[in-house]
Amino acid sequence: MAQVKFFSGEQIPLEMHKVRIVQKLSLPPVEERLEAITAAGNNTFLLQNKDVFMDMLTDSGVNAMSDQQMAAMMVADDSYAGSATYTRLESKLQDIFGMQFFLPTHQGRACENILAQVFVTPGSIVPMNYHFTTTKAHITVNGGTVEEIIADKGLEVTSVDPFKGDMDIDKLEALIAKNGADKIAFVRMEAGTNLIGGQPFSLQNLCDIRRVCDQHGVLLVMDASLLADNLYFNKTREASCKDLSIREITRKLADCCDIIYFSARKLGCARGGGICIRNEELYRRMRGLVPLYEGFLTYGGMSVREMEAITVGLEETMDEDMISQGPQFIAYMVDELQKRGIPVITPAGGLGCHVDVMRFLDHVPQSQYPAGALASALYIISGVRGMERGTLSEQREPDGSEVFSNMELVRLAMPRRVFTLSQVKYAIDRIDWLYQNRKLVEGLVFTEEPEILRFFYGRLAPVSDWQQKLVAKFRADFGDSL
Repeated sequence: MAQVKFFSGEQIPLEMHKVRIVQKLSLPPVEERLEAITAAGNNTFLLQNKDVFMDMLTDSGVNAMSDQQMAAMMVADDSYAGSATYTRLESKLQDIFGMQFFLPTHQGRACENILAQVFVTPGSIVPMNYHFTTTKAHITVNGGTVEEIIADKGLEVTSVDPFKGDMDIDKLEALIAKNGADKIAFVRMEAGTNLIGGQPFSLQNLCDIRRVCDQHGVLLVMDASLLADNLYFNKTREASCKDLSIREITRKLADCCDIIYFSARKLGCARGGGICIRNEELYRRMRGLVPLYEGFLTYGGMSVREMEAITVGLEETMDEDMISQGPQFIAYMVDELQKRGIPVITPAGGLGCHVDVMRFLDHVPQSQYPAGALASALYIISGVRGMERGTLSEQREPDGSEVFSNMELVRLAMPRRVFTLSQVKYAIDRIDWLYQNRKLVEGLVFTEEPEILRFFYGRLAPVSDWQQKLVAKFRADFGDSL
């Protein structure tokens, strides 16, 4: 990994790439931003991209592709069946993960649908380090339940622990002892736990989980969508991995698993996904659902051009310089916000910078969706689109009662190789101003609440005229600035 020191002593991340294609951005005035978020029902998912300056909503499908990926798209074989493009992708996955069987899908949640339909039955349990929104929805709709048995350190918002995504092994063994192994659909480990700050798990922890699964005959499944970030942290934070190459660490992680699935919108930096399977019997149990839901077995709903890009992107994930850029930019943002006293999740994880809203807006109750309110406020005063990752992202209990999230976060995703450092500094500056004026921000209430995955397309309204007051204060402090 490149180690570059500045003579000035300043510590800033240095991009190990150059930009050859650019897209023009626009930054509407603050009054227009208020109009835009109001029209979007205070849901940043419903904003039009033309109204967004920095899109930090997600890293899914919005990462910059390399020149080699773009070139590979031009040699795609668009045969419906038996495509050479599929063979190249399959071979690359076999080389990296060491698993013989591969099922292509259009993205990660399609993998979750197949896994849940095949393995989850009414009354079954899926232990995991932490849930993801779509993962939990697929499991529950098939009659299963999710048991989060992350180590206690994972829910500490401020920490120096390098692997807050680890599963608690004692809790796993107790869960199996209490319910019986036959009730466990599979154990799921998510690389780079999305909802608690992109925190990684250690190779040692995965090996320990493998041991427990072997003792009880339970399947171990890894969600590798955010594997690139997790690999970077394994390499830089775990003593046993420091002398291993990224490829070697990847294989050691894969060797612990029975099934690996991923969204290539994150891992591979193109649009698609897939399931890698070690055992032929498991492969055959899942295979029929691909042509039923996705497409034929050699494209699975993906464009062959994207498949070629994924093949190259997976190989680039084995490059330390490539996978270090995102975590280094995130760490810079986290460090700079901490210097200003702004509450963030530490240590810096992958995927993005996560603002701790329970401390940022400690005056807004969880029943008024403070993370959603902060995401709305941040957009109004900056044009930066972040994502609510809190109570709004949970789903209600069957009796209609609210499920309050363990954490209230605004995730500011850092798509790989997309933003410049000056743009990141702009986001830091506006968050700093908002923190100084945080008492102006109040909560939100639903005006339209979908039953499933409400955070994607639900609509909310402010509980008062606090947004107009925020705009007025912005104008008082910034004058005619955008």
